[in-house]
Amino acid sequence: MKADVKKDGKLFLAEVSDKLRDRLAKLAETLLAGQQEIENMHAYYWENYTEMDQYGYEDFDNQQALLHQINANNESQLLYQRFQKMADAPFFGRVDFLYDGDEEAEIFYIGIGNFAERTGAIPLIYDWRAPVSGLFYDYDKGPASYEAPGGTMEGAIEAKWQYKIQGGKMIYGFESDVKIDDDILKKELGQNGDVQLKNIVRTIQKEQNDIIRNTKDKILVIQGAAGSGKTSVALHRIAYLLYHDREHLKSSNILVLSPSGVFSDYISHILPELGEENIREMSFDLFAYQELKGIVPDCEDRYHQIERQMEGMSKEAQARYELKQSQAYIGTVEGFLAGLEEDLVELKEFEWRQMKKTEEELIELFYFKFQEIPLLERMYAVMDYVVDEFETLYDRDLSEEELAAVREKFDQMYVTRDVYRIYNWFLEENGWEQLPDVPYESRMLSYEDVFPVLYLKYRLSGKAKHKQIKHLVIDEMQDYSYLQYAILETLFSCRMTILGDRAQTMDGKIQDVLTFLPKIFGKEIRTIIMNKSYRNTIEIARYAEQITNVTGLEFLERHGKAVEEKTVSGIVGALRDIEGHLHLRKDGVQIKEAFSEIAVDRLEHTEDAFETAAILLRTEAEARMVYEYLKEQREDIHYIDRDSSHFEKGVTVTTFYLAKGLEFDQVFVLREQTESAFERQADYICATRALHELYLYYLEEK
Repeated sequence: MKADVKKDGKLFLAEVSDKLRDRLAKLAETLLAGQQEIENMHAYYWENYTEMDQYGYEDFDNQQALLHQINANNESQLLYQRFQKMADAPFFGRVDFLYDGDEEAEIFYIGIGNFAERTGAIPLIYDWRAPVSGLFYDYDKGPASYEAPGGTMEGAIEAKWQYKIQGGKMIYGFESDVKIDDDILKKELGQNGDVQLKNIVRTIQKEQNDIIRNTKDKILVIQGAAGSGKTSVALHRIAYLLYHDREHLKSSNILVLSPSGVFSDYISHILPELGEENIREMSFDLFAYQELKGIVPDCEDRYHQIERQMEGMSKEAQARYELKQSQAYIGTVEGFLAGLEEDLVELKEFEWRQMKKTEEELIELFYFKFQEIPLLERMYAVMDYVVDEFETLYDRDLSEEELAAVREKFDQMYVTRDVYRIYNWFLEENGWEQLPDVPYESRMLSYEDVFPVLYLKYRLSGKAKHKQIKHLVIDEMQDYSYLQYAILETLFSCRMTILGDRAQTMDGKIQDVLTFLPKIFGKEIRTIIMNKSYRNTIEIARYAEQITNVTGLEFLERHGKAVEEKTVSGIVGALRDIEGHLHLRKDGVQIKEAFSEIAVDRLEHTEDAFETAAILLRTEAEARMVYEYLKEQREDIHYIDRDSSHFEKGVTVTTFYLAKGLEFDQVFVLREQTESAFERQADYICATRALHELYLYYLEEK
């Protein structure tokens, strides 16, 4: 490609778009030919398999050839999909870098992926995760360097350009002296709320880039203010790690513990947009529910506990809940387990056919030889030892039926193997109210007992390390208790990205997990603070700041409408007033593009500018009532409860706790006039959901 073409963004876009189209056409031909080859292989096999050699060599060769062709087709398909995405917006940035000792600057265009005319050729566009792309995010004009496979490359940035391309057309392109131009940042981050989290490759800030490109720290903890982009940064970090360690790390090796199904949907597109396969996401509550299936058929989740707190828990119940999630609880369990050995088993002489073990011999095996094995598995270690001894002595293996008979006799030496019943012993020993003594099918664990029972189960039966998980992402870290982190530490020995905001604790008081995480995970933790918020207007951000008295935060200078507070007689009056403030975009109405080619103007909202609005209430019952009332009047009304899995445009009615992690153009909060620490936490979470407008309604009637 000629140098003068690379120097002109529009000319380069035209030429690279042509080359992308050519590459896509060739890939389409390759895919078609590959599919035909697969069909021919299938046809050849079925026509000739009866005549293939008796040893199966020819059959094996055919199967290997077929597998090779299928893999080649899959790779071509992934490449085709990536180039299709790039065709819409091939690049967003450019760096002109003069290497030390050179006379002319090298021009690097940066996009969501690498693109070269053919495999092995020098890229025309560099992936945002490539080493050279760090120049775009980390430096202004002047001296700069980046770490390449061959070592540190030093030089100077002569020019930096920023572009916006949509549908293959240049919307704007201008030279910028700063990292990411503030006007661009305001425009990108001040746009209307979408039903999915925005990827931030075009606007990554230096402090965010440092986190994304961090490959050294085993456990990275991100304490970020609401709207600081911590979730986006964590996901972009995963994309970066996948790009740089493809040999050892795949999407299937990553697990995200997210707060809800809706939040999982909200972030699910990020990695595919960045050219990676999606990753597994689930809540830790769901994980616990699956792990406890053999003990109880059902259990509560965190949202049951929040509802109880909103209704007003007694001080005793709140104190008991907090104690059961604490470090002190773990110590109490360990003390209980120390004395449980005597109560849980009744060792007696074992005899089955020629096999015999005295009580003294069993005591030696159970209490000494296998003392490191968890209690509920230890008897089977004793059994295996006795069976091995028998099979060696008599030179024969026991049948399945014989092994079942032996197991039954050893089983009978346990007073019980029911963890539910053992947990009741523990509760009784500590003077706490016991769980109902009911059959399995009638059992239901309240949330305060879910993780205590899970911890006890693991201590009694052991747990398998999830070795296939090589990177764990924990979102909303402030909502996890000491006990939950202790469980996670025993389950996962992998690298971790842990993120959250202590000011958004789902409780009456702020919990800073940074005070105890080093005790659990050791000294391998690196903590990074993200104090700058990009989400809300200054008016909303300052309002939210006053609720929790959290100080030291920075805000992007984006102004908007003042926060409105009103006192109304009841919910119906509030909803009537809300109707007058809702300004959602109607079908077919588009917002005028605010950018010229070389300058950036502030986005001016029209009456139909907004995409999303939320009506947030305290409890599920209130949210359901409001939704039922409004769905008769509006077609664009949606309801989110704990079982929801999608976030849609229009008006969303939900509780404050299910809105956590999401953002909306307009937020309308309906609450009673009562005041408490828990209410203030809820107010803060509600306020920080709003991108542009925030309204609070105080209800005189309950």
